[in-house]
Amino acid sequence: MSPSFPSSGQPAAKPTIRDVADRAGVSKSLVSLVLQGSGNVSDSRRRAVLEAMDELGYRPNKLARGLSMPRTGTVGVLLNDLRNPWFIELLEGLSASLHAAGVSPVLADSYTDRRIGRPSVEALLEQRIDGLVVVGTTTESAAIRAASAVVPVVLAGTLDPELPGVDVVVNDDAAGARKATEHLIALGHQRIAHLQGPDEIGRLRRSGYEQAMQAAGLQPRTVAGGMSEESGYAAARTLLATGTPPTAIFAFNDIACIGVLSAAADAGVTVPGNISLVGYDNTYLARIRHLSLTSVDNGNLAVGVQAGKFILERLGTPDLPGRRHLVSSELQVRGSSGSAPD
Repeated sequence: MSPSFPSSGQPAAKPTIRDVADRAGVSKSLVSLVLQGSGNVSDSRRRAVLEAMDELGYRPNKLARGLSMPRTGTVGVLLNDLRNPWFIELLEGLSASLHAAGVSPVLADSYTDRRIGRPSVEALLEQRIDGLVVVGTTTESAAIRAASAVVPVVLAGTLDPELPGVDVVVNDDAAGARKATEHLIALGHQRIAHLQGPDEIGRLRRSGYEQAMQAAGLQPRTVAGGMSEESGYAAARTLLATGTPPTAIFAFNDIACIGVLSAAADAGVTVPGNISLVGYDNTYLARIRHLSLTSVDNGNLAVGVQAGKFILERLGTPDLPGRRHLVSSELQVRGSSGSAPD
């Protein structure tokens, strides 16, 4: 978007704390308290200030703020759902980077907080965290956007929301999805379905799947598969009940793929005899012997380590330009994928 210019032809002045205070209907001192992460501000006023910052595009000088305020030695870590084992290795890498620098992670589980009606990002800010790492796709994009005006933010394993001055560490999802699909094509499968996940990561994995299918002259077949075992089960039941069911399914993640395993068992379909399955994330679940899921290893540990490095660097130099780091993927072949049935 081009910058707006007043009649003088000069760029419009950046919004100030006074502008934020006027928009929110509060005092400048209260805006300062919000910027400091003070707990002595009501939830309603804090929200009014954060919304005003977002509406005005106000971004405080984080470098000056970092030099003037005492550090708490903590970094907030926002997770979408701790029940998903995908987070375990990533958290190991992130925690290793933080602890090596004497910084402690403070965890918030967005799924649990939604159930009890607590806003995760605001709860972390109230603890006066020095920075925020967002792990995986969440539903709190607006709150993350507002928080990025207050503390340094790094996104790990997600591309949402897209924000200036925010670092991103992700797996090369399109390449990983291509490897998964090419593996199934090499096994002779032609009717390969994909269970698509949410947001930009879901779109990238779908893109990689479609590229591989089209390169092989095959017709892509995509259905919404979600991120959960329940959603994967429901999508697979629908696919298996059609007149021409797929002989292979590539799921958005391992959890959804386990749902597909259950659906296949309920339908009397054997794996990999009648249908081959590939998941994504290479969680410990994929390595359980009686599941033995072929899965894309997306370098969770490396993503976590790099996210930790980025947030530590940003704590020291808050006004760095936004950076993006891609971690390569590898396919781990196990017992859930085999040759296409005759």
